[in-house]
Formats: sequence, structure tokens, C-alpha cells
Amino acid sequence: MIELGSVEEGSSLIDELMKLTSQSLCQLEIKEHFNIIKEIGRGKYGHVLLVTHRCKGTPMALKVLPKASTKLQGFLREYCISLHLSCHPCIVGLFGIAFQSNKHYGFAQELVTGRDLFAIIQPRVGIPECAVKRCAVQISCALEFIHQRGLVHRDIKPENILLLDTHCRRVKLADFGLTQRQGTFIRFISGTLPYMAPELCAMVLEEGQKEVKAPPLRVEPTLDTWAFAVLLFCILTGFFPWERCNDSDDFYEEFADWRRAPAKTPVPSQWKRFTPMCMQMFRRMLALDAVSRLNPVIQQQLFCHSVRLRECVLAGKGRP
Repeated sequence: MIELGSVEEGSSLIDELMKLTSQSLCQLEIKEHFNIIKEIGRGKYGHVLLVTHRCKGTPMALKVLPKASTKLQGFLREYCISLHLSCHPCIVGLFGIAFQSNKHYGFAQELVTGRDLFAIIQPRVGIPECAVKRCAVQISCALEFIHQRGLVHRDIKPENILLLDTHCRRVKLADFGLTQRQGTFIRFISGTLPYMAPELCAMVLEEGQKEVKAPPLRVEPTLDTWAFAVLLFCILTGFFPWERCNDSDDFYEEFADWRRAPAKTPVPSQWKRFTPMCMQMFRRMLALDAVSRLNPVIQQQLFCHSVRLRECVLAGKGRP
């Protein structure tokens, strides 16, 4: 349960951090202060460099965002939210170094030397159930921490789960570039991904459209609940349950029909492998009505009690 006081205090602290950071943002050129070893990550909004500090020799990961496509307020928000959350053991830490160069904004974060979760998923197989359970507990704890502070991650996916070892004994949630405060309104998005909830997919601005038909969407923790459930499905099976949550995707439509009328509609083929208890968990996490979805703590408790998830493929049924 989210406590009102902690939400208000967290929001106020982030505002204060953004104000202070904007006033003290130093100007420096990356190559003058850091030795660049290699690029270790690249995304739509920027890239991550493995560097060492020239004076102290400290290895760190430098997230670099081009000014040409990044607004100062957006950079400050991501940095300050990341800093605010970085004290949690299941969230990537920060060094408290933020700067701008002539062409970039950047900040330094803890170097996690292992791979991300996506890199160890075997296609059509997934990862061992014991590793899935360890992942589930740690990520749900991170989500609880984030949500208690009135924030929604909005980008839960395997690529943003960093591994400190290949057995998922320690994992860390990363990348707060899309994180927003609970209650923020989204008017449109430009595309969909498999882990996006149906109410978020309804906000897609299609080519040629000037505005979406759906009313503005209020950002709530239930967006993370849906994404977390899709992530669990993915690492248990080695594939996504659908490409997007709208009526153009046959796999999602089959699932949605079953959720609306479970007594009259057969369980979709790709879901038949799971135990009844595991299916109960998925039903509650993937409720089409966002208000009915579980919070991360109950998700984690249900998941840990859903024993033998991967082994319980129905007799005689192979993978679809």
C-alpha cells in the first residue's frame, strides 16, 4: 500500500533535487575527465559507456544523452529520480556526478559487470525456475520501493534487469528514462512493445493521426504490474505472449477473450503449460481492468508459492 506521506515527500524531494542540480550542473568534456573503455549499451535516447575516472581510476558506467534530442528538464528528471531511488539494493546505484558537455548531458552510475536478463534467456526455453523466482523477488521489492515513492517505472523489460551473476542471485533494475510520477497524464505514445498494458497501447498515435481517440491516460503502478507479468512469462518460456495488446494481435485477442469469459473460452495454447496456482497469479496480474491488478508485494508472494511452474506442462502437450 502506498503511504500518502512518502509519496508527497518523494515528489517534493525530486523537485528540490532537480532545482539544485540545474543550478550546479557543471560543464565538462567527457574525454578530459574520463578514460572511455568501450560502449556497453545503446538505446533510443542515448548510450552507456564503460569509463574510468582520470584522477581516481574508479570504473563506472556513464549514461550519455545527446542535447539535440534531450530536453534539460527530461535529463534532470531522469537523473534525480535515479539518484532518489539508487539507495535500494535492487536498483542501480549512482555516484552523484551529473554534467553537461557541448553536445551531451551525462551522469555516472554504478558499473554492473554482468549481462542483462535478456542475454541469458534461451529462445523457446527461458531460464531455470529457481533463477526466475530469485529475479521475481528482487524486482518486486524494487517496484514496491518505487511505487511507495509515488513513481512508476514504465519500462520493465529484460534488457533493464542487470545481473551481478549468471544465476540471478543478485539483480538490479536500471533505466529510469521513462519513469513518471503517479498521476501524470499521457496523451499519446509513438509505438508499442510486448510488455505495454492494453490501456497504454490504446494511446498510440498512428501515422497520419493528429490525436488519439482515447482520453488521456493517468499513469498508475498497474502499468508496471502488467509489464512485470509479461516479463515473468517471457523468462519462463523464452518468448513473449504477444507482440502488442490490441485487436490487431491474434495472440492478445485470444487471451483477452479468455479473460472476459474464462468459463466459456478455452485457455490459450501458450498458457496451458502453467500450474493452476501460477495461472491464478497471471490472471490477477494481467487483469484487463487495471484497477483489479495486484501490487508487487502480493505478486511476489503468489509467485513464490507457485511451485514447479515450468515443469507443469500439461501431459502430452508440447510447446506451441
